[in-house]
Amino acid sequence: MGVPGRGMRVGLFATCINDLMFPQTARAALELLTRLGCEVVFPRAQTCCGQMMTNTGYFKEALGAVRCYVRAFDKCDAVVAASGSCVASVRHQHGMLARGSGSPQLIAQADAAAAKTYDITEFLVDVLGVVDVGAFFPHRVTYHPSCHSARLARIGERPYQLLRAVAGLELVDLPDAAQCCGFGGTFSVKNPDVSVALAADKAANVIATGAEYLVAPDNACLMNIGGVLSRDRAGVRPIHLVEILAQTEEAHR
Repeated sequence: MGVPGRGMRVGLFATCINDLMFPQTARAALELLTRLGCEVVFPRAQTCCGQMMTNTGYFKEALGAVRCYVRAFDKCDAVVAASGSCVASVRHQHGMLARGSGSPQLIAQADAAAAKTYDITEFLVDVLGVVDVGAFFPHRVTYHPSCHSARLARIGERPYQLLRAVAGLELVDLPDAAQCCGFGGTFSVKNPDVSVALAADKAANVIATGAEYLVAPDNACLMNIGGVLSRDRAGVRPIHLVEILAQTEEAHR
């Protein structure tokens, strides 16, 4: 395999949920991007994208997260995250918040940072121009396209392209794939009954595929659906897409 990312200084945006609860996802992203030749940097000043505060209406409080983000990744050629939800927040909320501050400098910085922020699937396919990343995962999987990844980040078919190129992997279609899993950040807290019902429907569809693994581009969705799968002892394991892409045949020997 060549080194499509050679010479690129890529900032790894871990995101809160990955940093605190699923650090293996951020490590997998680092491993994969490095394997593809990128110079990966991890600015220690990074913090939350501010999505939870913004979604709840705390615009003033969320501005600190915007300022932190633009400073942390200022020297990077691109910013990559394994979370379509957080990427969507950077692209669709940071500019709005900056405009509300009335600061021309912050507006320009937020727009520039948003323009170079990518979900890792977009970065691989569109920027590095690679679909086959040399991954090996000999299992039957099904893919859940998370709402924010599909509807806001608009990563489209890229995850499917990447999964189909993984050696040994069998990808099976998920019934009603576009249906929400019920997490939705604070939605699952404010509307627990609806959230559980949606997650139960999603889990039933996952089980019906006969898949060994449920794959998604957002760990929040995997956590929500995975809770139902675990409770029902379904035997289906949740796994983030990038954790599959980081695996190689050598690692399985």
